[in-house]
Amino acid sequence: MTDNAPLILFVDDEATAVKYFQRAIDSLAPVVTACTVEEGMRKLDEHGETLTVLVSDQRMPGGFGNELLVYARTRYPHMVRILTTAYSELEQTVEAVNQGQIHRYIQKPWEISALRMELKQALELAALRKEHAQLLHEKLIVRQMQTVSSRIGTLYALCHPLAGSASVLEDYLSAASAVGVNPPEPDWLLMDYSDLVAAEALRAGQFGLALKNRLGETGLQGEADLLLEIGAKISGNGAVLFENAPDFSEFLETPSDSQVSQQHVAWLAFLIRLHGTGRSLQLKKNEGSLEGMIVASSGKALSASRIAAWISQFCDR
Repeated sequence: MTDNAPLILFVDDEATAVKYFQRAIDSLAPVVTACTVEEGMRKLDEHGETLTVLVSDQRMPGGFGNELLVYARTRYPHMVRILTTAYSELEQTVEAVNQGQIHRYIQKPWEISALRMELKQALELAALRKEHAQLLHEKLIVRQMQTVSSRIGTLYALCHPLAGSASVLEDYLSAASAVGVNPPEPDWLLMDYSDLVAAEALRAGQFGLALKNRLGETGLQGEADLLLEIGAKISGNGAVLFENAPDFSEFLETPSDSQVSQQHVAWLAFLIRLHGTGRSLQLKKNEGSLEGMIVASSGKALSASRIAAWISQFCDR
């Protein structure tokens, strides 16, 4: 952001009001102006990344300030919104306050020192909101890392007893990496940490039970059926071809309150079935598509440092 980027948008159709406003406020922060609701919306969209305060007159040609305030609240909720008017329009003002459209109401004619004080407070409030939003963003990043780390740990706990080896986790994470993983965004406005842990535990338990049941239903000859369910098949040379590649990273990236799909259960069941018979799946990208080859499993244990490396790969984005 440049030093002269506008922080305040003032919208009023009266040229005199615009002149006095700029004269009173310019020393506080850069100001951009508009004379209609429509132009005000354009200015909001043009300078939305830097604007922190909106001051709008109520009565203007072609629309009312309330319309602009609603537009700003919907698209730029961080912005401090102020309504000003020379008319005693109590009904519209009360409506604006009740709907959360405005932070403050200032009646014309202004007292310049009071106007400057109001705008100074509005700028300070906007700065606090920005700082708060940054803290929430940092909290979200931590939650994302915690959630992905916990889910990788859950996969380890599931795969080791069911496959007889934790190395199946390497195949699973390699496939997820091939398609890309977008860490989940916990709903931290509605869910505190204990709620998140409880939701994750319930989700993991449901996934584990579905996986156990699927493996119990599938015999040693069931690999082809599992592949069909996930949109893949084995070719004559032993390659696994994915016509419509499944979401290999579903368990890692879907919301805490969503159950894992049966297709994804079938995917992990297939990998576990392979490792149970001493084999594994190696995936590679081939001109935008995915192709796999069933090979003999190395049987190499998955070390703690390797798991930590996977966690770092998926979290450091």
